[in-house]
Amino acid sequence: MTMAPLRIGFAGANAERGWAKDAHLGAISAVPDLIVQAVSARTQEIADGAKALFGAASAYDDSLALARDTQVDIVAVTVKVPEHRAIVLAAIAAGKHVYCEWPLGRDLAEAQEMADAARAAGVHVCIGLQGGNSWAVRHAAQLVQGGAVGRPLSLRVVSPTGGWGAESPPNYAYLQDKSNGATLSTIAGGHTLSAIEAVIGAFTEVTARASILLDSMTLMGSEETVIRTCADHLLTFGKHDSGCISSLEVVGGVTDVPFQFELRGSKGSLSITGGHPGGYQAGTLTVTTNPPSPRQPEQVATGIGTQSVNVAELWARFASDVRSGTRTVPDFDRAVRLTRLLDAIDASSENGSTVSLGGQ
Repeated sequence: MTMAPLRIGFAGANAERGWAKDAHLGAISAVPDLIVQAVSARTQEIADGAKALFGAASAYDDSLALARDTQVDIVAVTVKVPEHRAIVLAAIAAGKHVYCEWPLGRDLAEAQEMADAARAAGVHVCIGLQGGNSWAVRHAAQLVQGGAVGRPLSLRVVSPTGGWGAESPPNYAYLQDKSNGATLSTIAGGHTLSAIEAVIGAFTEVTARASILLDSMTLMGSEETVIRTCADHLLTFGKHDSGCISSLEVVGGVTDVPFQFELRGSKGSLSITGGHPGGYQAGTLTVTTNPPSPRQPEQVATGIGTQSVNVAELWARFASDVRSGTRTVPDFDRAVRLTRLLDAIDASSENGSTVSLGGQ
């Protein structure tokens, strides 16, 4: 017997721009078990435009109303980070499963509140760490765990992003304010840190330097400037429970340097490379080893845009979890642990100290 597709409601859909349009729409089209049932936006006009593009049955100018729609099985939260909490909690209260973009909340308290609510309700939740859970990163983790490079010794990562440079589109102005929770450290840094931990294990201690190299940026198409209160450059040095040591440089405003993930082991080496200007998590990745590893597994989705590839992989696994009752995707508890790591990085940078994470 064929089961009806799982019905998704997108909070934060827009026919003109946005991550839901650029990444999720293509991803959903590549996963047969999913359909878009409803969309919401800040105005009814924008919602109606998104309804037409996404092929939805319903459109709302209120995301809380979407969260209560009885025809929606999964609420996908793709609005700005300060708006996550209210929609996520409303969806959980309505008994919905939830896919929420990373970062989960503006701070640890918000993330913990949402994780506690999801756990108490027993619903399935997924945090959008698609890069750290892409087919390439999971394949690299399996190779390392299988001894392909021997004992992991040292890892060097350079993670560039075109964001947080000298200028940005007007809708990215809020990313410059650290209090909004959507920063270079949390977005580009958080995604990359999740990949590092997936391959070589959890951080046990970290030393960091978060710097503001350009204290303002210009809005594209105007002469208006916005003061930057979040870091646009991040350095971390870590030790992991595997015994491996790592260095990470997250560089803002850079589009001509590829993503570099270079692991040295006692018996060989492994690298992950990518080149998407929006950050490694937004594009296709390549894994190579020396000595060469067996053939890489096939991706779940092919023939779709590069920004959709890793998102499609995560949606496919999430849909399978909802159907079967398994819990394989990164959930809100994972988001809480990553938020704690980012808080430790902030503390290290502010105090000039090494912070222990042994209790995570």
